[in-house]
Amino acid sequence: MAVDANTSEYVTLVSNDGYQFVVKRSAACVSGALRRMLDPKSNFSEAIENKATLENLSGVVLEKVCEYFYFYEKHKECKDAPDMDLPPELCLELLMAADYLNSELLGVPLWLELELTHSASMTTSAAP
Repeated sequence: MAVDANTSEYVTLVSNDGYQFVVKRSAACVSGALRRMLDPKSNFSEAIENKATLENLSGVVLEKVCEYFYFYEKHKECKDAPDMDLPPELCLELLMAADYLNSELLGVPLWLELELTHSASMTTSAAP
């Protein structure tokens, strides 16, 4: 996304618990939903204010999402990009964030899908 003279290079993402993350617009636009919200042609308030409030995401999850935005930008051309370290306790919330943000980046790696599926099946099979 090209940044014109009236568009800031940085945007602010706000979590549902009030944490604010200032990130490069190009990084935030890895998310399809954020790209549409922040598009200057859209005339959405997010585009005008360069600020998006994400009511579905906690600060802890949004922080990891922002880390991934930069991780994705850094490694998008790499064929052998390293895995990003994701805390297991956040995997389900990150999966939901990926769906909410319509993120190509958080398009959920196969290993995470398998891990979540395996964890869910272990939980249900362990029930009495």
